Amino acid sequence: MSNSNSNQPVVSSAREALNKFKMEAAQEVGVNLKQGYNGDLTSREAGSVGGQMVNIMKPIRTANYERADRTAPGHVQRICYTATVTA
Repeated sequence: MSNSNSNQPVVSSAREALNKFKMEAAQEVGVNLKQGYNGDLTSREAGSVGGQMVNIMKPIRTANYERADRTAPGHVQRICYTATVTA
């Protein structure tokens, strides 16, 4: 089984839109990106840009808590709710 991930957009014209999106996300978190190579960024700065992009693209929230089991006295159940925020 071979996995050939060329890390290229499926739609060739998407590259410009992705770069614009990246610049907007960088501006929101206060990172100064320039066109082309940005090798002078710290890991924290680069990670904050990527994290902001993910937060914008897929806002999923989860809540975890424990409550008493209603059927077995003295036991605890773990509850996890996942919600997707849509516009």
